[in-house]
Amino acid sequence: MKRDFIPSSAIFIGFIMIIWAINLSGDVKNFVSIDGLIITIFGSLAALTISFPFKVLKNIPNTLKMILLSPEEDRYELTLRFVELAKKTRKDGLLSLEDEIGKISNDFLKTGLQLIVDGADPDVIERVIRLKMDTMERRHSEGQQVFSKWGEIAPAFGMIGTLIGLITMLARLEDPSAIGVGMATALLTTFYGALLANLVFLPIASNLREHTDNEIFTASMILDGLLEIQSGTNPRMIEEKLINYIPPKQQKAEQDKKKQGEMREVPVHD
Repeated sequence: MKRDFIPSSAIFIGFIMIIWAINLSGDVKNFVSIDGLIITIFGSLAALTISFPFKVLKNIPNTLKMILLSPEEDRYELTLRFVELAKKTRKDGLLSLEDEIGKISNDFLKTGLQLIVDGADPDVIERVIRLKMDTMERRHSEGQQVFSKWGEIAPAFGMIGTLIGLITMLARLEDPSAIGVGMATALLTTFYGALLANLVFLPIASNLREHTDNEIFTASMILDGLLEIQSGTNPRMIEEKLINYIPPKQQKAEQDKKKQGEMREVPVHD
């Protein structure tokens, strides 16, 4: 399993590149407006709290941590695990799987093995796993909807800041110093809204959707493996079925590594 730190790193790099580009063409201080940040960030956040229940919003940090920083399941390793479980089952029976439950961290696999040990029917196992999949998808989709909505709201509040800046500028035309402040606020709030929406909020929403799709796909693979183990399918047949969940490129890479390992194990005779 591996951790996916790419989203947070990409956002950081994106901000660095924009700041660098601004510095090349002018003074970074000209792009700093406390008024604009307050209008864009806190205004959109206030609208967000109206759009969603508080119980949804308070779970956003956990959703980000769980989806963006949680280990990503290696489906090839998962296939090998199912092969070993199938071999153990054919040798020692289904009840022997109880010894493996405590060693497993994946919640779908752990639940499915416990149901098999408890003697649940295949249709019961499928219903329980699919219910867990639907619950997970719904939980993850809440976070996706929040960031999608935030991506819609932020530019709108950028435009509100623009209107505020223009009104301030027009109301004080007799004061030349106020014209510059009003114009800066007008332009920078639009800039902040577009930047946050397109570099932070909408990309995070897309990333959450992608992670959810991957987890659903892995859960479907686990369900197939569980049903095959319960039915007593040959380990080799289970491997042939589950390997289809792995991209062809990764399949080839794993097969090449396996062949190289077998070649190193072959004794050389003089």
